Amino acid sequence: IYAIEEPITSLNWYNNSSTDLGKQVFQNLYDPMWKSNTDGSLDYRLAKSVDISEDGTTYTLTLRDDIFWSDGEKITADTYAKSWSFAANAANGQVGASIFEDIQGYDELQDASGSKTAQLSGLTVVDDTTLKVKLKASNSAFLYKIGDIAFLPMPSEVIKNPKEYGQKPIGNGPYKLKAYKSGEEIILEKDDSYKGPREVKNAGIDFKVYQSLDAAYSDLLADNLDVLDAIPTSALKTYQNEKNITAVSKPGPSFSAFTISQNLKHFQGEEGKYRRQAIAHAIDRKNIAGSIFGGTVTPATDFLAPVIKGYDTDLDADGVLTYDETKAKELWAKADAISPWSGTFRIAYSADGTDKEWVEAAANSIRNALGIDAESYPFATSKELRSAIQERTIDAAFKSGMQSDYPHPEGYLVQAYDSSAADGKGLNNGDYKSDEFDALIDQAAAETDLDKAVSLYRQSERVLLKDLPVIPLWYTNVTAASAKNVEVSYNYMGVPEYNTIVK
Repeated sequence: IYAIEEPITSLNWYNNSSTDLGKQVFQNLYDPMWKSNTDGSLDYRLAKSVDISEDGTTYTLTLRDDIFWSDGEKITADTYAKSWSFAANAANGQVGASIFEDIQGYDELQDASGSKTAQLSGLTVVDDTTLKVKLKASNSAFLYKIGDIAFLPMPSEVIKNPKEYGQKPIGNGPYKLKAYKSGEEIILEKDDSYKGPREVKNAGIDFKVYQSLDAAYSDLLADNLDVLDAIPTSALKTYQNEKNITAVSKPGPSFSAFTISQNLKHFQGEEGKYRRQAIAHAIDRKNIAGSIFGGTVTPATDFLAPVIKGYDTDLDADGVLTYDETKAKELWAKADAISPWSGTFRIAYSADGTDKEWVEAAANSIRNALGIDAESYPFATSKELRSAIQERTIDAAFKSGMQSDYPHPEGYLVQAYDSSAADGKGLNNGDYKSDEFDALIDQAAAETDLDKAVSLYRQSERVLLKDLPVIPLWYTNVTAASAKNVEVSYNYMGVPEYNTIVK
């Protein structure tokens, strides 16, 4: 039995704006073409090989010829072409569309009133097992992106009715859906027809939906739950000392921040620049890391995470992320000289998550440093919070962050800050747009030498430090626990290897 929060929208990953919720289910119902290893090599799942042209713009993907959906339909190159085109096509309204923007023909599909069946011109089905992908320009990260959940295919029947599919998904991975009771549980059972590389050592996984992590943790301590992959803030200082559970704490891929939307009053133009910098200086990250998280988070120094190539502890040369009350007050006064502050600074979060304590601590830190009204702004559920963010009705700063499926800077920077991922087309939920940032990201993508690409990504991060579309907070360790009689292993991204869990 595994604890989970209710997936934000549905079990359709193309239309799920969350960076983590629902992924526990996705990665067990489905196999991607491949997953990336820490050394950059590929762990092939549905694909047999990939060939990249000398100029880096054409990918020839060769699939295995023995891959099927759990309902028996064969997965072919045409399956991928139709699936990716469906997701990229603005007429189909999928919030994850922008991840396909590298592919030739993406721009032509951005008419929300266009044909829903229009296809990406950059995809060519050579035969059942061969798909050619033509990019608009070379992108050194594209190889890693293909292994992301967002690049999974969809069965033909699902494309015809994605809303129904969101409740009754058809998988191709080591498990298949047995039951989905919204708000209660999602039950997966071992798929005996699965022929992929993942060996399944258990009969299935029961994802039990909890309204709070505190309730899940209580069940774990009472031996009513087998695995919990996030510890509630209230237990972070003590969980590693509990005798009847096996505790885990290790560096992970999670970057935490809060977003200040580009249209939030008082946070635009030159006034907004000063206020964003003041807020960044007004948060005592080190104190919050110790008092709230018991040292299981590390104050952020960039916009990536410690396990991601390009992570940099020296990026913030100007100390923008350093707690400094005097500097914060000076910057706030400069903003007031342009337009006097009015109102209350609010940070939104979901009450069913683990954020209440740190949000209140951050609001207190801002209030004390700047002498303004600052407070937490709770939403009852993650679903309600994400809906307000997606619909751009939130009128407050809001908890945000990134945790990519692939170990590359692109997975953190493009989806969260590139202009193409704004306006509901990606995870740029603050609708930040910067020509300078976009240009550096494009240069990094075109660079075939990874070290040179990383240098360009760092330059793009310096633009983010100047503009602060989000206020970086900290990197969260993988904090998890399991019952004593349960064996769980975690990969380098901090994700449990579900298929190997045994009890």
